[in-house]
Amino acid sequence: MTAAATEPSGTGVGNAQDTGSADTGTQDTGAQATRRSRTTVVTFLGAVVRPLGGWTPIAGAVELLSQCGLDDPGVRTAIHRLKRKGWLASQTRDGVRGYALTETATATLAAGDEVIWHARTPPALADGWCIVNFSVPESKRALRHQLRAHLAALGFGNIGTAVWIAPARMRPAAARAVAELGLEPFTTIFTGDYHGPQDLTTLAYDSWDLAAIDQGYRGFVDAYGDLASRIEEAAPSGREAFTLHLQMIDAWRRLPFRDPGLPREVLAADWPGPSAARLFERMVAVLEAPALAHAAGYWPKA
Repeated sequence: MTAAATEPSGTGVGNAQDTGSADTGTQDTGAQATRRSRTTVVTFLGAVVRPLGGWTPIAGAVELLSQCGLDDPGVRTAIHRLKRKGWLASQTRDGVRGYALTETATATLAAGDEVIWHARTPPALADGWCIVNFSVPESKRALRHQLRAHLAALGFGNIGTAVWIAPARMRPAAARAVAELGLEPFTTIFTGDYHGPQDLTTLAYDSWDLAAIDQGYRGFVDAYGDLASRIEEAAPSGREAFTLHLQMIDAWRRLPFRDPGLPREVLAADWPGPSAARLFERMVAVLEAPALAHAAGYWPKA
């Protein structure tokens, strides 16, 4: 199974949940519509184009995405921006103009799959924590802001001025983020155990916006729980399966990236992440095959 990574950004890592979705029932502003086009096209590349061979015909992509409520100019603009960012390369196959995923796009989508499809398996509390502290000079202010964005996107929480924390398994990722920005002389990384005295759950909820992440998971369950039961009884096909599949993945894919994957012991007893992940898996099991079969009909016949 293949989904989509978060859309490409200046930091090359994930970003926060989008607010403009396909099923809010509200009218998109121009900015929201543009944002929605970009995020939905990225979802399309990961959930449809990648499993269908890493290439898409332009006309087929426009038609399929129009079935999800995107207009032609929005799709073409989003594709153009992704091409500029190095995600897509023009390629003609069997006389049909289209775009192929680049190595950059394929690698990013594959990395995103690890989070989107498998979520972040909670570590054991005994594994400890990774602490990143940095003191970046004012002359490198832009790099300092980029490092903060990198760490936040990797799932680090801010526990003080220039002090960030995450489960210890995030140490290699933190080291890579620091190295990519050339900030090794200004950064210190520790791993170790937490010895108090502040309550660890209180610290976690103060350091991450876990209430918002909780709400996101519950919103997904509220939106798709009853629908999952209905489609398991009578599986949709064709266009209906395709649009449901793409919209559902687009709604889901931001949630695991926001979740830092903390040990169960520091989360509320009714943390909804696992139940939301199980619901996502149920939906994919029903929708993925008919959705891809529908999309394949817009590819040139061999």
